[in-house]
Amino acid sequence: MKRFAATLSLLLIAGTVYWSFYAIMPHTFTKENAPENTFSTERALIQVRAISQQPHYVGAPAHEEVRKYLITELRKMGLTPEIQEGYTSGNWGNVSKARNILARIEGSGNGNALMLLSHYDSSPHSSYGASDAGSGVATILEGIRAFLSENKTPENDIIILFSDGEELGLNGARLFVKEHPWAKNVRLVLNFEARGSGGPSFMLVETNGGNSRMIREFTKAHPQYPVSNSFMYSVYKMLPNDTDLTVFREDADIDGFNFAFIDDHFDYHTALDTEKRLDRNTLEHQGSYLMPLLHYFSNTDISNLKSHEDYVFFNAPFSTLISYPFSLISAMNLLAVVLFIVLLTLGIWKKKFRIREILLGIVPFLISLIVCGLAGYYSWPLLLKIYPQYGDILQGFTYNGYYYIAAFALFSLTICFITYHMFRHVRPVNLFVFPLLLWIVLCIALGIYLKGAAFFIIPVYAGLLSLALLLLMEKPGLVLMAVLTIPAIWIFTPFIQMFPVGLGLKMMVASTLFVVLMFGLLLPVFGFYRQQDKLALFTGVVTLVLLFSAHLQSGFAEDRPKPDSLLYVLDADTGQAEWATYDKVADIWTSAYLGENKTAPDTSREKNIASKYNTSFSYTAKAPVKDIPAPLVQVLQDTTTGTDRVLELCIMPQRDVTRLDIFTTLQHVISCTINGTSLPENYLREPKRGNRLLSHFISENDYTEITIRFPTDEIPEFILYEASNDLLDNPLFTVPPRPKDHIPMPFVLNDAVVVKKTVTFSPN
Repeated sequence: MKRFAATLSLLLIAGTVYWSFYAIMPHTFTKENAPENTFSTERALIQVRAISQQPHYVGAPAHEEVRKYLITELRKMGLTPEIQEGYTSGNWGNVSKARNILARIEGSGNGNALMLLSHYDSSPHSSYGASDAGSGVATILEGIRAFLSENKTPENDIIILFSDGEELGLNGARLFVKEHPWAKNVRLVLNFEARGSGGPSFMLVETNGGNSRMIREFTKAHPQYPVSNSFMYSVYKMLPNDTDLTVFREDADIDGFNFAFIDDHFDYHTALDTEKRLDRNTLEHQGSYLMPLLHYFSNTDISNLKSHEDYVFFNAPFSTLISYPFSLISAMNLLAVVLFIVLLTLGIWKKKFRIREILLGIVPFLISLIVCGLAGYYSWPLLLKIYPQYGDILQGFTYNGYYYIAAFALFSLTICFITYHMFRHVRPVNLFVFPLLLWIVLCIALGIYLKGAAFFIIPVYAGLLSLALLLLMEKPGLVLMAVLTIPAIWIFTPFIQMFPVGLGLKMMVASTLFVVLMFGLLLPVFGFYRQQDKLALFTGVVTLVLLFSAHLQSGFAEDRPKPDSLLYVLDADTGQAEWATYDKVADIWTSAYLGENKTAPDTSREKNIASKYNTSFSYTAKAPVKDIPAPLVQVLQDTTTGTDRVLELCIMPQRDVTRLDIFTTLQHVISCTINGTSLPENYLREPKRGNRLLSHFISENDYTEITIRFPTDEIPEFILYEASNDLLDNPLFTVPPRPKDHIPMPFVLNDAVVVKKTVTFSPN
């Protein structure tokens, strides 16, 4: 047995790595013939397929078709759906007419309501919205159907909200929270979202207070595959990305749970977001959350889920969610310090520690951290240099991104094995002291500055036990030591993939550093391997194979199409026109219009039409002037009140359009309303807004009526960009369809005919 101990320990470690990914989500899905009171993924897929036939963004013809379909489906269940309609503006300055779909199941209690929430609009203008968020809508439809089939009256009311305009700035959720009378009854929200098309669904709790009661109640519901931890939510709160649930929390102090998946992030908001690419097991995972939570929270007291205490929590093996109060963090860290000091004293007393070797053990760990940290940090800029076409994948996660994650993780292992092989003369017990000390220091820092990550101390306790065995036993069994690495592998391995998938390959540095830090906790096993050089050779070769495989898939094909963009921009003021693109690398389709004489635009002069990542035009070229009518601007009112001037304008499209972006030279906008809804004051005061005033996402070719108040000493000028997404269909143009290995670039105004018009007013 001892002869094969190294091999068995390595197999155990590799198996645990695999298990840490495999065990957190379903790997089969329920069929259409499942019992009526069971969530069926195949039945939910029927709904996804119907919802995602066409892009159904706000203003698109299919948007109304999807709305009618959802109303019909709710009526089939015996519900009485209603539409809430109204103009609203999110915190991003995006205005739209939202049409929320609502239905309510009356409970036997006092009217407290559990809300099931997802949005039914897709991202403009080419996304089919199968995952984001057709999957969420379908999950709720199928879950409610199964729930109602039991003919039981819940204690709490159940409100179903399919919100509108989420992609534009959470507009529908804001309309519901501010204006709908049902909002005051909502006590808890379950929100289903997507940022990719596969992988496990993560639970993110949202609350203004402590999370302890929310976590306890979530655990009592016993979802089969809970995937969540307090570190993820701590990171999520730092990011600029919000969901509809954010509005409920911020504007109405209503708590809730988000359920979202992020794998295959390259599909997010693109024409690849189709039913065929939606992972069936992922949809099953969403259903595995909904059903137990729906049954539990519809029949338990949800009147007061507030608490002042926060919990640290993380998912453990065998569908377990472990949690404990923040108040224990300091004690747990202190205990780790005490145990470390005791073991340090024991090691000195037993003469197992040698100061020289402990100091030498610092060197390979720091070398590995520095080399792998630098490699991870510069990996994305280097890849962009080698493959500039990656710059047109605005999500930052490439089609071959999983190869890169695996390659850089194995590269980090290679560096670790090489450096530690160079220090193989140092005994493992001495090599282990510094990494363990660094982990304890890191956990103390996290306990102060990022408490959600305080559960990182759990693998450190396993490391302390490993150190004790190294001190007390002459030759501890490698298999036993490998068993003690399971907490570190289970907790940390998923983060190696999660960060670059969810946040882009620019976050590869997080992956490489996690590998080195994990390696430090695995030294009680790896430190005893005599053939670290051979392991380094093996992982190095696999790294090269993965990089070569990524290279072979660095180009574009039908299953991994190139995102590109093309716009026709007519300046009604000068009578000139140009083609424009956001592409970093022009392709055969856009080059047919941009030609050899394309130029980079003057970014100081050109306005940056609103986009998710503030992307600007990369190239423009002269275009033929077409007879496209500019919007008609009427002055309804121009008055002065004290030191303020009030302008009321009505902008009416003279053609079918879907969007109006307005910029202004005004430095101080006191207030501004559009079609009766006010832009938020915090948005108007935001310096990052620059000279952008608003974007109106137009439905039914509606007008834009603006009332704007500003100081009288300013001379107003408004620059209008009116757009229609019909470049490929407009009879004035002969732009052919894209090749099959191309798709419209997401997050930007695309396939658009844009007319620019400047409106200037004299001093009053």
